[in-house]
Amino acid sequence: MSHLHVNDPGAGAQPTGLLGLQDVRGLAEALGVRPTKALGQNFVHDAGTVRRIVRSAGVCEGQTVLEVGPGLGSLTLALLETGARVVAVEIDPLLARALPVTVASRMPGAAGRLSVVTADALTIDGPQALGLLDGEAPPTRLVANLPYNVAVPVLLTLLGSLPSLESVTVMVQAEVADRLAAPPGSRTYGVPSVKAAWYAEARRTITIGRTVFWPVPNVDSALVELTRREPPASGASREEVFAVIDAAFAQRRKTLRKALAPLAGGAQAAEHALRAAGIDPARRGETLDVADFAAVAEQLAAACLLPCDPGSHPGEEGQ
Repeated sequence: MSHLHVNDPGAGAQPTGLLGLQDVRGLAEALGVRPTKALGQNFVHDAGTVRRIVRSAGVCEGQTVLEVGPGLGSLTLALLETGARVVAVEIDPLLARALPVTVASRMPGAAGRLSVVTADALTIDGPQALGLLDGEAPPTRLVANLPYNVAVPVLLTLLGSLPSLESVTVMVQAEVADRLAAPPGSRTYGVPSVKAAWYAEARRTITIGRTVFWPVPNVDSALVELTRREPPASGASREEVFAVIDAAFAQRRKTLRKALAPLAGGAQAAEHALRAAGIDPARRGETLDVADFAAVAEQLAAACLLPCDPGSHPGEEGQ
């Protein structure tokens, strides 16, 4: 019988199945991992919670699932338990090396269905970055427990770079979940809400208490489910639409006429574009939905009032 080493966290007593609190603590100790608030490291240790997430995501045998930030492997094991294939993106080289060992020891039959990519999820710029072999299908689902400080940029990056993703189920800080799923006109509606809506329909589902994490965070978490849909029809590129969204919310309390003036080269040009798009210039950005923003961007782009981006074209919005 082998001994437990930092690079072999699954050896020793050969426990099987999903991770509990003592398992999580033991793995962290063996690896020398001390969770930090700066990295948003809060590891899930409740088997019921990770199984609930997997059920909510509708993961089935034979599917390819992308997981970001697998950490010690709690959610990874629950995903593999369904018979799915998992591509896990982990930024920490130590955790990335340990994950296959943990899976091999606790769920030996599933080890061949796990691929680990040591990378920052924000650098994933297409399916090729996932190290897929020839003939391997790209992931159709994203299921992850995302640290609150990077949840929104990671989500938008992956939706933009992986068009194969049809659905997303992520556990995030409850406040972030509210923002992602907020409708126009609500208090929490903002840039994350509109940009997420470009790619998908979002809804907040399950609230998750703090006690299922180690260490226990200071905030509650929630699941957000996003279902991919076609972006609004527009003659503007995604980058151009997003530039308009950013400008509109950069000065949230200002009317669109004033908020878009710096981008359009003046308030008069902004007003002209807004009226051409059928938008009252006196409205504020928080009242517009993603289709409205796409319409405004189209008018500004047609008038050559947006920065030229030679790498984007109107037909690439969904990529």
